[in-house]
Amino acid sequence: MRLYVEARIRAGIDDVWDRSQVPDQHQRWDLRFSEIDYLPRAPGEPQHFRYATRVLPLLTVDGTGVSAGERNRPDGTRTSALRFSSAHPLSLIEEGRGYWRYVPDGDALRFLTGYDYRPRWGRFGRVVDRFFFRPLMGWATAWSFDRLRLWCERGITPERSLRQALAELILRIAAVVATAIVAPVAALATVLAVAAAALLLPPLPTTPAARRCLRRPPERAAGRSESAAAPTALLATLEQ
Repeated sequence: MRLYVEARIRAGIDDVWDRSQVPDQHQRWDLRFSEIDYLPRAPGEPQHFRYATRVLPLLTVDGTGVSAGERNRPDGTRTSALRFSSAHPLSLIEEGRGYWRYVPDGDALRFLTGYDYRPRWGRFGRVVDRFFFRPLMGWATAWSFDRLRLWCERGITPERSLRQALAELILRIAAVVATAIVAPVAALATVLAVAAAALLLPPLPTTPAARRCLRRPPERAAGRSESAAAPTALLATLEQ
């Protein structure tokens, strides 16, 4: 199942493009990457890059990829396509491909992505991917897109929004623990109610939340939105 995420960002297309295409800006808000580095290239060639993700304090999983973009399309949209792979034995992702689209829509910008990948480790890897890793990747992508939105719309830096998200999480957990300690055993329903509230109440407006992003392509009156379709021609250039 291909992953899809879309955020509606009230910001200029140039701002969103730069913060998602320039490596040192991209790695600040995208939870999926710790490092992104462009590799040297000749004029006219697609851009090769290296990425890395720190999964533990002393463990980093890395990979490489190639991307190409269309910054000046006749319809005013922009598109970026990429292919990526990892030879690291601990990387569940063996190889994949995806795209980003930047679609002006009134006073806002639809910033969306669609991507898919092939897991390694055989049948075990496919099971882990389906029930754990792929849902985690979808959540991390959506959370990161909303983090970018807060940066572009409100000027809340990715570093600040991460600190706020962690603080809010700690407060929610503390509320449940405190209720469990204070409430008598007979008040188990109270503890469960507090736990449900901590889980279901929406985050503060200034805290990133994956739930604010679309997770499926929106349907239009004439069928599926063209802006959600994969840029097959651009992806084909990366296979050459």
